[in-house]
Amino acid sequence: MLECNIDGKGQAARFVGGLASIVGALVLAMLLATETFTFGFGWYAVAGAVAGGAFAIWEARAGWCVVRALGFRTPL
Repeated sequence: MLECNIDGKGQAARFVGGLASIVGALVLAMLLATETFTFGFGWYAVAGAVAGGAFAIWEARAGWCVVRALGFRTPL
């Protein structure tokens, strides 16, 4: 069902991007928890960043990219 459609460079890029998203979400969560930074949808942004990062890491492990599966060519 999920054919491998990215190479090693694409997998590495998705893995690093996913980790960066999760680290950024943790930083934002700390700022929100200490009330250093506040905005209305802050915790939704944290949840979205964690979900997106986790999905990118899953794509890297599976060797599959949803954007490429939709027919778009990506530069990596």
